[in-house]
Amino acid sequence: MADALRRALRAFRLLNIEQKAAAVAALLLIVSTFGPFSFVEGGEILIALGVLALLFARAEGKRFHLPFGDGTVIAAAGIWAGLLIVVRLFDRPLGQNLLALACAAILFLAGARERAKRPADDLPPEAPPPPPAPPREPRAPGAAAEDVTEPLPPPEYEPHRPETGDQESGHGLGGAR
Repeated sequence: MADALRRALRAFRLLNIEQKAAAVAALLLIVSTFGPFSFVEGGEILIALGVLALLFARAEGKRFHLPFGDGTVIAAAGIWAGLLIVVRLFDRPLGQNLLALACAAILFLAGARERAKRPADDLPPEAPPPPPAPPREPRAPGAAAEDVTEPLPPPEYEPHRPETGDQESGHGLGGAR
């Protein structure tokens, strides 16, 4: 149990601000279902658990493709949760409905912001493995690092010496007397 909680907290720290807002909204959406329970509340819990599972998988580094991207899926979950809440609007207390609608709105807004930051199908390409490093010869015990590398020789410098026909008369800028 402690390991699962540690993994969940680590995953929460790895999420960006929009994903954190979506996670908090999903948790509060689950809290808003306490009280009279029906299939609508069951649907809200499933929506929230689906969003939390998506965010946890992304924080764990899982790579999978969603047709419209994470942001669109989270925003759609917020809209669907809002519609389910409106269906049960008159069957639950007003405070519970307002909390649930606020959670659905936050879920939608977090999904919309995530979609704006990362458009659909933006999985980064898999990085090719780095080329293997060439094997190094072992140094003798006690040898300093300067012994292994040699300094480069200074660059050869020769000043430009114009040939006899290349010189100007030396009386100014091309002027003749």
